[in-house]
Amino acid sequence: METVYIETTIPSYLTAHRSQKEPMASHQRTTREWWEQERARFRLYSSIAVRAEISKGDASAAARRLKVMAGIPELDVTPEIQPLADSIVQLLDLPPKAALDAVHVAFAIVHRMDDLLTWTCTHLANATLQKTLFEYCTYHRLHMPVICTPELLTRPEP
Repeated sequence: METVYIETTIPSYLTAHRSQKEPMASHQRTTREWWEQERARFRLYSSIAVRAEISKGDASAAARRLKVMAGIPELDVTPEIQPLADSIVQLLDLPPKAALDAVHVAFAIVHRMDDLLTWTCTHLANATLQKTLFEYCTYHRLHMPVICTPELLTRPEP
């Protein structure tokens, strides 16, 4: 069964009050559809980094996010994760506010996740950055997960 690292935006979009503005409304809808129709086909994982992020902010919103992630195993923190995340920040020239995005990628790489599911298209599900990351992983003989949005991690219609 394929493994999927669930990044912070997934529980956030899944549990947020429904937006009336696009593209947020369609992203929320797609996330809910993926969660209801597709997630059973995968083994889902998360990390302490996700848990820390979804615990922040409004207490009732944080509780909804934590509830939806209950039961999803957290990947172990290993000594390789932070140095790899630091290398990814440098490699992709990520701004300081995106350092945690690199941590999510590092978790997915180190734990050999098949996919990293996210709505962070600026720093994660970005074809230009993924090409650079793929070359880095290939050079260093590291696993490269597919980094994508829920709309791309679905079974094709017959």
